[in-house]
Amino acid sequence: MKRITLLFTSVCLALCLLAGSAMAKELTVATDTNFPPFEFKDPATGTHTGFDVELWDALAKQIGVTYELQPMDFNGIIPGLQSGQLDVGIAGITIKPERAKVVDFSDPYYNAGLLILVKSDNNDIKSIEDLNGKVVSTKLGTTSEDFVKKNAKAKDVKLFPNNDAMFMELLAGGADAVMFDSPVIADFMRTAGKGQVKVVGPLYMGQSYGIGFPKGSPVVAKVNAALKTLRDNGTYRELYVKWFGTEPK
Repeated sequence: MKRITLLFTSVCLALCLLAGSAMAKELTVATDTNFPPFEFKDPATGTHTGFDVELWDALAKQIGVTYELQPMDFNGIIPGLQSGQLDVGIAGITIKPERAKVVDFSDPYYNAGLLILVKSDNNDIKSIEDLNGKVVSTKLGTTSEDFVKKNAKAKDVKLFPNNDAMFMELLAGGADAVMFDSPVIADFMRTAGKGQVKVVGPLYMGQSYGIGFPKGSPVVAKVNAALKTLRDNGTYRELYVKWFGTEPK
C-alpha cells in the first residue's frame, strides 16, 4: 500500500509540474494581421493594437504569463492551435461547434453578428435575398464565408485574406456587397468608408467570440477566471468603451 500511495503521489506531482511548466513558458499568441478595431497595425507606431490585443495583455498580466504576439492570416490560426505551434489565438474567433471539436475555447468575450454592406448609392440590395445573382466579397475562412455560401444565391463569393482587400473590392466595383462581422463593418463605416457605404438589412446570425487554445490546454481555466475578474473590476468595460464607443452588451 505504501508503494501504491507513493506511486500515486509521484504521478500527481508530475502532472502538477507539467501544468506549471506549461504556464511558466512564454506563450505564442496569434492574432489577425488586420481586423480593426480588434487588431490592426498602428501606422504611427508600427505595433499591433486593438481591443483583442489590449484585452489579452490585461489577461496575461492577471494570470502572470509572458507572451509573444504573432500576427498572421486568420485562416492559419486554428490549424496552428491544432498542431501545437500556437498556444493562444485571439482574433475575433467565432465559437462554432466544428471549431470546438479541434480546439478549446474560453468563455465568450464579445457578442457580434453579420451585416451586409453596400455602396451608398446602391438601392437594389436590401436583404440577404437580394444577393441572388450578385457578387459578394468576404474574408477567407470565416463564419461570413460559411453563411453567405449557405444562405445567399450569389453569382460569386470572392474571398480575401484581409479586411482591406475585401472592402476595396466593393469600393472598386468588383463586388456588389460585403458581408462580414458587425463591429468590423461599423469601424469601416466610421473610418475609411465614411460616406461611401451603408448597411442594409438586419443583423444576421448572432455569434460569440472566444479565445482559442490547443485541446487540453491548462491555460483555459486561468483565462476564464481572469476574464471574470476583468469584468468585475471594470477593466473589460474600459477597454470595450475605448474601442467600440458603447457600453458592453
